[in-house]
Amino acid sequence: MTSRPGIERGFERILFASRWLMAPMYLGLVAGLGMLVFIFLRDLGYYLPKLLAMKSDDAILVALTLIDLTLAANLVLIVMFSGYENFVSKFDFDAGEERLNWMGKVDFGGLKMKLIASIVAISGIHLLKRFMEIRDIDGATAFGATELKWLVIIHLTFVVSGVLMALMDWLQAKSYISKK
Repeated sequence: MTSRPGIERGFERILFASRWLMAPMYLGLVAGLGMLVFIFLRDLGYYLPKLLAMKSDDAILVALTLIDLTLAANLVLIVMFSGYENFVSKFDFDAGEERLNWMGKVDFGGLKMKLIASIVAISGIHLLKRFMEIRDIDGATAFGATELKWLVIIHLTFVVSGVLMALMDWLQAKSYISKK
């Protein structure tokens, strides 16, 4: 076994320690999660008093808005926990029964797939909300056919990107298995 020069070892230690530069970003995601919770509660507080006078279509739009915020918050949590565990450090506390079953098991490939699936779901909900806001055909023109067209194109782009990412991961796993 050959020993490495002290400079190389020191350089590698600095590189390895640099992962902690990501820690403030994960703290920033905690602040972002707090903002989403605030917006969720603000929207809920705004719509609850209007509940008795609300039409069913409006109630569905409110529910979709709350689902949209919840999915975005879930996305932040996934990135925060998985990113920290994959790139900075393992959580070394005993959460016991409360430990989430996916923590410590989502690798970078799994994180990518969860991320794109969440983005597709959020995009789909946003698109559905826009379609539901159209009350009639004349309203569709007033709403903006160009905007709707671009929302559909963007959503389909996310869907196709997700399928291609899944295909690439599948091909990579298949090539890895065939090399064994």
